[in-house]
Amino acid sequence: MKKRHKRLALIVGGLAALGIATVLVLNAFQSNLVFFFTPTQVDAGEAPQDKTFRVGGMVQEGSVQRLSDGLTVKFVVTDTAQMVPVSYTGILPDLFSEGKGVVAQGKLGEDGLFRAEEVLAKHDENYMPPEAQHALDEAAKNTTITRP
Repeated sequence: MKKRHKRLALIVGGLAALGIATVLVLNAFQSNLVFFFTPTQVDAGEAPQDKTFRVGGMVQEGSVQRLSDGLTVKFVVTDTAQMVPVSYTGILPDLFSEGKGVVAQGKLGEDGLFRAEEVLAKHDENYMPPEAQHALDEAAKNTTITRP
């Protein structure tokens, strides 16, 4: 092989390796990408049915139900406009409580029940995930109160 052909083969091989590495990195990034949706967006059908995503808002007062197995908890996440029922099996964070902010990650079933794989609670009085705070602000703007 001539020196020129060896150099060309080396360049083509390097470009092929770079292309394969790029495809693998993008594939890994795509499979780990998790989007955030509000209960209003979930109710509007914007959330995927078969992919993992996050839903966030406030835990509705009086909605927490602990099942007899001791690990399964059902509750409702709301953004004051819409509600999403959530089921979670596992140990909840210590700061999880009714009326407080929460972000749950999981999948939405065809029955409308969000099956959470992970539940995150806010860690102090002043913190709320920016997406959840924005969703609550938007829901408050869009909710009109009519007075007689």
